[in-house]
Amino acid sequence: MTQPTVLAVIPARGGSKGVPAKNLARVGGVPLVVRAVRACLASSEVTDVVVTTDAPAVAEAARAAGEALGESGRLHCVQRPEAIAGDTATSEAAVLHALDAYEAMRGRTVDVVLLVQCTSPFIAREDIDGVAAAVAHEGADTAVTVAPFHGFLWRDGSAVEDHNYGVNHDKSVRPRRQDRPEDLLETGAAYAMDAAGFRTHRHRFFGDTALVRTDPARVLEIDDPHDLARARALAPLLDPAPLPTLDDIDAVVLDFDGTQTDDRVLIDADGRETVAVHRGDGLGIAALRKAGVPLLILSTEQNPVVAARAHKLRVPVLHGIDRKDLALKQWCDEQSLAPERVMYVGNDVNDLPCFALAGWPVAVANAHDSVRAAARAVTTDPGGSGAIREIAAWLLGPTLTDASAPTD
Repeated sequence: MTQPTVLAVIPARGGSKGVPAKNLARVGGVPLVVRAVRACLASSEVTDVVVTTDAPAVAEAARAAGEALGESGRLHCVQRPEAIAGDTATSEAAVLHALDAYEAMRGRTVDVVLLVQCTSPFIAREDIDGVAAAVAHEGADTAVTVAPFHGFLWRDGSAVEDHNYGVNHDKSVRPRRQDRPEDLLETGAAYAMDAAGFRTHRHRFFGDTALVRTDPARVLEIDDPHDLARARALAPLLDPAPLPTLDDIDAVVLDFDGTQTDDRVLIDADGRETVAVHRGDGLGIAALRKAGVPLLILSTEQNPVVAARAHKLRVPVLHGIDRKDLALKQWCDEQSLAPERVMYVGNDVNDLPCFALAGWPVAVANAHDSVRAAARAVTTDPGGSGAIREIAAWLLGPTLTDASAPTD
């Protein structure tokens, strides 16, 4: 039996009124468009993925994600016409255009088309498998991800009614939750449509619609900055947390204060500053250097202690830097390194621009909340207390010599 062609379409405009450049905003250290691309490419049901966008930066991020996964042949970017790239354009219009462009480009007919939203950061492969299978194999015309919903909805009826009223309940009767009919909330994450029917109806719902249940804990749509903040706070709890290995990175860049120290400064009577560092961090850095990993210390502070520590560790240093992200980008260019293959370790808000540039942003355990939220991984040990030694163990194994060694 011929396997149906299933095309996942990810609409990802460059503009957004609620959250500027929303589809490139990072949750768990990963841009939203990349999170959607990864979920789609992980699906066993999806043949190919199309990102439809009007923004070169979005297309570049999507292509890089496909290349990093070794799936560049399945990932295609389509330039969205200006006429369907504005705030009033529908997702259906973008999907129809992408569907036509893909079929013309690949010379094959699509059987099932999916609409996958970047704004659902915790979409999982299972969600995409579920909606795709419902249409491709189980006879549904359309499918949508849903989650159990137990809330009582109210509507302000002042404009059309004498009183406010309940939408999904009779306000005069308040049954126990287990006695109420179950309501299901459309999550907004993934939709599947029979491609021929979609062309006819030009809408995501028609015919028989399958309801594909998903974990309500993962239901979140990002429409405003508050949603984005919630997603970042939830990412450490909801994201799978694979730690990086040497296969994932080509270089490690370290902040100094608060990352290699505990962020305290001791000042003597003559105004001389001293800080405390951790011997285990020195051991970890030495092991990384021995393994041939390019290293850099990058610090805002122009301080002799930073230079002295870097000299002892035999690691190059850039300090007294106002724009650490620009310095990091220049260093990557000079070293012929792709930023998406660089780990950057930091602890405070002045590290966030570097987090946006590096492919592996890592926060130490005692980092500022906003930094932890933007990180792709967070250490167990605080800065100045062995966090760098811990990171070296991620990359090289607990003995700092064998990356394949088992960990606790």
